[in-house]
Amino acid sequence: MADTTIQITKARSATDIATLIGLIGGFGLIMSAIFIGGSPGAFIDIPSILIVLGGTASVTMMCFSMSEMLRTISVIMKTISYTARDPSEAAIQVLQIAELARRQGVLSLQGILSQLQSEPLLFKGMSMVVDGTPGEEVEAILKKDMMSTVQRHLKSASVLKKASEFAPAMGLIGTLIGLVQMLGNLEDPSTIGPSMSVALITTFYGAVLANMVFTPMAAKLERNSNEEAMVNNIYVMGASSIGRQENPRRLEMLLNSVLPPAKRIQYFD
Repeated sequence: MADTTIQITKARSATDIATLIGLIGGFGLIMSAIFIGGSPGAFIDIPSILIVLGGTASVTMMCFSMSEMLRTISVIMKTISYTARDPSEAAIQVLQIAELARRQGVLSLQGILSQLQSEPLLFKGMSMVVDGTPGEEVEAILKKDMMSTVQRHLKSASVLKKASEFAPAMGLIGTLIGLVQMLGNLEDPSTIGPSMSVALITTFYGAVLANMVFTPMAAKLERNSNEEAMVNNIYVMGASSIGRQENPRRLEMLLNSVLPPAKRIQYFD
């Protein structure tokens, strides 16, 4: 650790295969059952799509601001293509930085700041440490930043959860519309079929959207947020420990206390 060059493992963009398999597999099974039944056209109804999709989006929008809705759309894509961060690698990198600061002084970290820009929270923490900010203040500021990020992610998940509540309700509304149309035109047998189709298909659309799209996406967003929060917590602990000029061995014990058993490290042993 004689020089000021540390190999920082950058966050990797990856495709969540589990999400893709789940979506493709779930909808594939439904489509297979529809085609085996021999009448795929019967499951396509424009009025039902308008009621369920448009109605769910409109009612959900009433519960949130436009910026929150737009942010959720961009965050949804992160359930498929996300940034992979290994907490063990993050802990080792923090310990490398701590050991460098222990051996060569906090000011030596100035030479590695450019390598940390891919991790904004770690970069901000180390920048404050180099500037002489006390460890307690570094910890307080970074924790606020971390909690702000978590709250944004949870807000996006709450949008999807709310949509999963409204989708079946809009399906039920569509069912009632179809039944009213059918009962109001019983004298014309030709209208009974289309009206009944709207009544049933809207319920189908609502159930599929709620249970196969919105609810699983919300759960995946929460999972990814928890993983990111763990890595960010490691960065907060590392920056505050370095700011307090604590022994890196003590930092290793602290990091292992928050890491899952399978991810714990032995950097100094």
